[in-house]
Amino acid sequence: MRDEAPLYYNERYDFYALSRFADVERALVDWRTYISGKGSVLEMIKAEVPISPGLILFEDPPVHDVHRGLLSRVFTPRKMNAIEPQVRAFCARSLDPLVGAGGFDFIADLGAQMPMRTIGMLLGIPEEDQEAIRDRIDEGLRLYEGAPRSDPAQAVPGFSDFEGYIDWRAKHPSNDLMTELLNAEFEDENGVTRKLTREEVLTYVGLLAAAGNETTTRLIGWTGKLLGEHPDQRRLLVEHPELIPGAIEEILRYEAPSPVQARYVVTDVEHYGQTVPAGSVMVLLNGSANRDERRFEDADRFDVTRKIDRHLSFGYGIHHCLGAALARLEGRVALDEVLKRFPDWEVDWEHAVQARTSTVRGWEKLPVFTT
Repeated sequence: MRDEAPLYYNERYDFYALSRFADVERALVDWRTYISGKGSVLEMIKAEVPISPGLILFEDPPVHDVHRGLLSRVFTPRKMNAIEPQVRAFCARSLDPLVGAGGFDFIADLGAQMPMRTIGMLLGIPEEDQEAIRDRIDEGLRLYEGAPRSDPAQAVPGFSDFEGYIDWRAKHPSNDLMTELLNAEFEDENGVTRKLTREEVLTYVGLLAAAGNETTTRLIGWTGKLLGEHPDQRRLLVEHPELIPGAIEEILRYEAPSPVQARYVVTDVEHYGQTVPAGSVMVLLNGSANRDERRFEDADRFDVTRKIDRHLSFGYGIHHCLGAALARLEGRVALDEVLKRFPDWEVDWEHAVQARTSTVRGWEKLPVFTT
């Protein structure tokens, strides 16, 4: 597609797509032409699903900037990196009982556990409730044969999931993101200085819970799959753990957990001599862009020593993933802790199951044999 149809049009579903790195990168930055306010998922835009206010993934400036600015105050890279000891403790808690067991599941035993514990701790969600919320998110994303999903926003937990926590935190403040959101003062899009409403706090908490669980689980699954298939690369990381941060970037580039973004086109725009009319849907294939030979030499080769100045797995521009620092931290720590205990593994392909969703790509089950 990158070579033969850099601007692709799908007649059956009536959408355009860009797949080259330079084109996808430019479109992600050009929020005036390609807007997110009607959704960032193809079927969501087509179905004209109503967008709840506060879901920054589906907003445009100026309201997006206000909401993102507020969240970025409580979700800083410095705060995320400060929790590394707790993330390592969550990994150890998951992995230590599996040593000597002959195998484990990268998803069930680690990918579905550690991110859930981490975002739960950050938000202040009691540990005994975290698993039920994660399962609700997974179910909201899952696709079933013959039953197309028209509203991927269902994956964001609803008010009922968090109302009790919010009310409790309002009366019993603590050192967590929920308390910070309840107390934060900001200037809204109308120039009014105020605090968030209860409903707005609920929306933000639900968004963070969903985003904090899902894509990192996919990243950890791809880590197990790719390093299971490339034992030479895995051995290199065992011998040189200082390469692990770069290896996480290569895993993100090679298998983007969120490989497709959609945008609504508000003005006519030209690509490769063709006009994309206003009112169209443009699908941005960032997973393809990450494999573009024009950007990355020998792009289909998985190489943990590759020097990557930038990939598009976290998006780019105003919608660059707010949780990128947390995802990188969790991916790095998870890989480090796995390699310390399990320097060798093979994927149990007979029992591996790939997840089916319209927004993220990864594994539902990824069992491995260990020695």
